[in-house]
Amino acid sequence: MSTPAVDFIHAFTTLKPVPFVPEIVVHTATKYSMKDFQESYNPEVPYWAFPWAGGQALARYLLDHPEVVKGKKVLDFAAGSGLAAIAAAKSGAAHVWACDIDPMAQVATQLNAARNGVVVENLRAVQMDRPLQGVDIIVAGDVCGRQVMAYDILRWLYFCVAAGTPVLLGDPGRAYVPKSGLQELARYEVPVMRAIEDCDSRAGYVWQLSLPDEEDG
Repeated sequence: MSTPAVDFIHAFTTLKPVPFVPEIVVHTATKYSMKDFQESYNPEVPYWAFPWAGGQALARYLLDHPEVVKGKKVLDFAAGSGLAAIAAAKSGAAHVWACDIDPMAQVATQLNAARNGVVVENLRAVQMDRPLQGVDIIVAGDVCGRQVMAYDILRWLYFCVAAGTPVLLGDPGRAYVPKSGLQELARYEVPVMRAIEDCDSRAGYVWQLSLPDEEDG
């Protein structure tokens, strides 16, 4: 179906394998299309148009350890392109939601899911003053790069952990990753794009989140 959002994504991205997760293809911007994105769509970086290190690490982990999500109801929070959600679906999850507040990310997730032969349901918002009900596990990639966003998201994720929902966090160790309450599950050297990073690869961690030590708040 053709819509302005779909047409925009097709015009300014290329469908290509994710560098560290080549089993999955997603609509990806290039350094040459960044200017077009920012002039035509939004001056902000289109986060859904790139495979970030944390999301790649999460997707790799889920594909390599399908038992983590098999038969479960999974939420990919701040889903961007839906990469981790797609990996969960390919790993046998019973139901997968992808939550992102950016309407373009929601469209991109549906296009990407269809091209990978899986079903992912968009969830447009959650109530972040309480734990989410009805999911078995939450995955969240690349949510610790900006202070206010990281604070709000981690606060909500702690609500979910306290209510008994496991949370997996994928991140390359950015500034606002928690200082405690992280069990390292995997570490990878993940290829990244110089269009969005200042290097060719980053360490991509997958952590299980638990409540922080009291002295860390």
